[in-house]
Amino acid sequence: MIYSPLEQFEISPIMIYLFGDPATTNASKIHVYAFTTGMLCLVTAVVALVVLLEFSTHSIKVVPRPWQVLAEKVYSFIYSDIAIQQIGRGVNLFFPLIFTVFVFVLMSNFIGLVPFSFTTTSHLAITFGLGLALFGGINILAVNIHGLRFLTLFYPKDAPLALAPLIVLIELISYVFRVLSLSVRLFANMMSGHALLKILISFSWIAFSQAFLSVSGAILAIVFCVMVLESGIAFVQAYVFTVLVCLYLKEGLYLH
Repeated sequence: MIYSPLEQFEISPIMIYLFGDPATTNASKIHVYAFTTGMLCLVTAVVALVVLLEFSTHSIKVVPRPWQVLAEKVYSFIYSDIAIQQIGRGVNLFFPLIFTVFVFVLMSNFIGLVPFSFTTTSHLAITFGLGLALFGGINILAVNIHGLRFLTLFYPKDAPLALAPLIVLIELISYVFRVLSLSVRLFANMMSGHALLKILISFSWIAFSQAFLSVSGAILAIVFCVMVLESGIAFVQAYVFTVLVCLYLKEGLYLH
């Protein structure tokens, strides 16, 4: 039984693997690997996406089936409303990355709404790792395209030369902190929403166990409303995360 609303964010091992001879007295020769709840949900998100997209597109028809319509709507939304609007020209080369980021974050958010599941995007280590990988890749791409001209991002063209050290420092700090902005926003929204859900469900269970059925029913109605709200937040956070990635990518491609 979970007694604290924060215990749902703890990573627990499901299976533990030992490589080496457990009977040996030299602990350095024993390697311990654990398959955790976080890994399980990450694998589940990937498998669910592959199965869903394969099921939706394995037999394309002129008159689409409902699942094909869903896949086409998602594809059109990401391409037209995110990629084209935020990046514009040259977007086709990077669209597979943008599409993957959006559907992966969205699926991870939705899996976390399933009762007794684990929300990977509610962990800063996951969101920071994803944000750092994307941000690092964008910067490597920008340096390969522009070379030293990439440094012009940190010094506006018409800025006073006397303020150059201060301007460069401020721009550099704000640029580096984009990784935190990208990761903390997603992490904080998902963690706070799931903690609220757990607290409300706990209150409902306590009221039900004390035979306060009317109070329990009222709290459950609130829980349902919060679940609907959390579903919307899960979508919005995936959208915001992808839009920010597109903006950073556009700046790395065109230096503006």
